[in-house]
Amino acid sequence: MIRILIADDDPNIRELLRHYLQSEGYEVFEAADGVEASACLIQEQIHLAVVDVMMPNKDGIQLCQEIRTYYDFPVILLTAKDQLVDKEKGYSVGTDDYVTKPFEPKELLFRIKALLRRYQMVNAQTIKLNNTIIDVKSYVVHSGDQMLMLPTREFELLAQLASFPDRVYTREELIQNVWGADFSGDDRTVDVHIKRLREHFTHSEADFSIKTVRGVGYKLEVTKK
Repeated sequence: MIRILIADDDPNIRELLRHYLQSEGYEVFEAADGVEASACLIQEQIHLAVVDVMMPNKDGIQLCQEIRTYYDFPVILLTAKDQLVDKEKGYSVGTDDYVTKPFEPKELLFRIKALLRRYQMVNAQTIKLNNTIIDVKSYVVHSGDQMLMLPTREFELLAQLASFPDRVYTREELIQNVWGADFSGDDRTVDVHIKRLREHFTHSEADFSIKTVRGVGYKLEVTKK
């Protein structure tokens, strides 16, 4: 399960984000200031942090700098400030994204999912599903003794599903993560690409399968051996 840290001294913001993130299946950890956040990072494995800039004891800029020094996961800075100098300071210490209050929770969710996907794709050189190996760097899939060169979107869709086995994705989430927010088509595009993936990997059913979750979307299941 993906673990997200919310570091913000406003309990209302933490409650709002906790509600939205938990409804998406994420495990949420909270900190009221930078010092609490640092302690949480030592005790828990965190996959992404949403960090308020203006916090007591240790502010978001200091916390972001600490994360960049000792950890390797994406950071979104959350702040009421909208000055260019503040954004410049945030990016200079290594933030991956910058969201200004007030914000739309759904937009923040899209940004979180995009960052998680980007980090997963960059950091994981290969994804292993029993005897099927997805080489993220070269966009090649090795399935048994076969080497498959998939079209770009099909490969990225497979890698997205395989990065988080058993996680159910809605069609909207897959469009956002694979095709991007600017995609103008409809969600049937996902169905078509899933059908093609299944056709490519009919011989790999012993390794994994892509399941339809009726009324919701899709998930990838790895065969237990």
